[in-house]
Amino acid sequence: MRTQHSVAPQSAPPVHEPAQYLTFMLAGEAFAIGILCIKEIIEYAQLTTVPMMPPSVRGVINLRGAVVPVMDLQARFGRPASEVTKRTCIVIVEVQAGDDSQVIGVVVDAVNEVIEIAPADIEPAPAFGARIRTDFIQGMGKVKGRFVILLNVDQVLSLDELGALQDASAEAQALAA
Repeated sequence: MRTQHSVAPQSAPPVHEPAQYLTFMLAGEAFAIGILCIKEIIEYAQLTTVPMMPPSVRGVINLRGAVVPVMDLQARFGRPASEVTKRTCIVIVEVQAGDDSQVIGVVVDAVNEVIEIAPADIEPAPAFGARIRTDFIQGMGKVKGRFVILLNVDQVLSLDELGALQDASAEAQALAA
């Protein structure tokens, strides 16, 4: 009688595929957002300003019947607002807010290209020295010998945090009056 030995299939080591990112420019610096959260890129058009919004929210646009808030990343990073030029675009992204998702427009100086970055080419966010908050940085991608700042869109575009900033600003204005 012959005994059969079953050999458990060995699982292959996890494959770390390169991820795709949309690169864009802000004040001469290269940034990138994971392509999976990007819905579309549109030409910069007239915005409708909304009173009592934080300085980083430029206004809203009508995107096929939906009201979409538009954020200026420069202002969000505590810098002067971006100047609008011929190459200025609005990148439409979808962010997670708890169980819901929210569509937000982001003003960028210019869109560059979609690139692939392997996980091995992504360094952790620097603990200091970055000109933006470290919780906004997902990592630093090495591309063609240069670094691209990979943004954590759920943190950068956090509506809860913006709402808290707006509430604090309104309270400060009420106290000053």
